[in-house]
This record gives sequence, C-alpha cells and structure tokens, in this order.
Amino acid sequence: MTIKETIRKYTNELKFVTHIPAKEIEIFIMYLLKKNTIWLHLNYNKDFEQEKELEKLIKKRATNYPLEYIINKASFYGEVFIVEEGVLIPRPETELLIDKVLEVTKNMDNKKETINVLEIGTGSGVISVMLALLIENIKIIAVDINEKALELAKKNAIKHGVENKIEFRSSNLYTNIDETNIDLTVSNPPYIANEYKLPENVKFEPSNALFGGSIGDELLKDIIDQTSERNIKYLVCEMGYDQKNPLTSYLKDFDTKTFSFYQDYEKFDRGFTIQFKNKKGL
Repeated sequence: MTIKETIRKYTNELKFVTHIPAKEIEIFIMYLLKKNTIWLHLNYNKDFEQEKELEKLIKKRATNYPLEYIINKASFYGEVFIVEEGVLIPRPETELLIDKVLEVTKNMDNKKETINVLEIGTGSGVISVMLALLIENIKIIAVDINEKALELAKKNAIKHGVENKIEFRSSNLYTNIDETNIDLTVSNPPYIANEYKLPENVKFEPSNALFGGSIGDELLKDIIDQTSERNIKYLVCEMGYDQKNPLTSYLKDFDTKTFSFYQDYEKFDRGFTIQFKNKKGL
C-alpha cells in the first residue's frame, strides 16, 4: 500500500478528535520515516511499510491523547521544540506574548548593555528560548516549580544554542529571586478556574500548569503584586479571555504609567502589558 493510500485508509480513524485528520496521519508517517513535508509530497506513491507502527500511534491519538506528546515536538514561532509528557504544550496564541515583549524591549533605553528578563513558569522554555534568539543583548532567569519542565526547558535551550543566555531556576513565582536588576517580567501562568471543564485532549496536560485558582486569576494578581513590590518596570502576561474587566479593576490600585490589553488570533482578550511607575524616581 502506498503512502497516499495509507493516508486515505486511516483518515476516518481521527475525524472525531481533530479537524485535520489527514494532516495528522501525514505527520505520523513523517515521524515514523524521519522525513519532512517536501519528501512526503514527492513520494506519495512510494510503498509504506510501517503500517503496524502507524496503527499504534493512531490508536493512541484516537483517545484524544495530544499529538505533540506522541511525536515529542511542537512548532512555536517558526521553530521546532522538544515536547514531553508532564509539561504544558506550547500554544499558538502564546506567540503573541513574544511580540509584546519585543515591543517593550525596543522602547527601552537603547543604551542598556543588557536587558534582564525574568520568566515565571517557563514550562518547556519556548518563551525564554525565543526571546534569547530574537534579542541579542538579553539575559534571562527562567523559573518553574516543575523540575521536569526545567529539565525540558534546558534541553530546548541547548537545542537552539542559547543556553548561555538563560539561567533555569526552581522557584515559586519570586520566591528564589533576589536579583534587583530585572527590567521586565514575562509570564504565561495558569489562569483557568479550577472548576472549568477542560476539552478531552487538554486533560492529558499537567493541571498545575493550567488551573490558577477558584476564580482563575489568582496567580496573575500575585504576579502583578510581587512585580510591583520589587520595582520591576515592565510586566507582560498572558491571561484568560474573560479576565480583562476584573484585572482592569484590580490595576486601579497600582501606580502604573501605562497598561494595555491585547487580543489573540480569534479576537479574544488574551494578555496585558503593564509599565509601572518607578518608585525610586529613576
């Protein structure tokens, strides 16, 4: 049976778990053959000899198990990252968080020799790694409470050759952060309410990377509090689609120079940028 015939045969097996079943079959075939898309498209009529292995992958995926965990990789901001069970899978909307940090850093004092950034809840490290790739004069401290996440993030930093720009550290928010020279904090923290019913595929991901409390915005508010207390000038965070109004009210109690919200690709409110007034008057 050819590759093309194999794709046609198994597409229906995944039609209830994904809107791109044929594409996912192609991804599995490329994973098994260790080939890329160009090769696949040039060899659709080539015999496929790993049908049994393919069936196992499809059977697992049919349970709503995430494709990224099966193939151990995910694309993010045009790059490929290692993905492992027990660590949150990168989402396309989080690419916008990178864009917002880039906007902030471009407007910083261009005389600064080094931009010092803290990432809270680094997960697989995609945010810190991309910032290290995109900003030449950056130093990052990336923290997480999940030791498995920190190990994976280190692997991704090494894979992309930016391990010298990032220090990975175990910390619950700012607990193990004593540095006083941080210019900007960035975070994609857990922000889903504890009682929210997750889609089936998301249930395979670590709950402590998803749920942020009974309301959902508790960790976001903690990060805002502690960032302000530490006199860090900028904070860029991802958030839930329904959290703009409560966070707007919450921020009225802070001495901010500016704050703004941004939307994701589906036009849902998805994050915010804060510039705090400098308490030291600098």
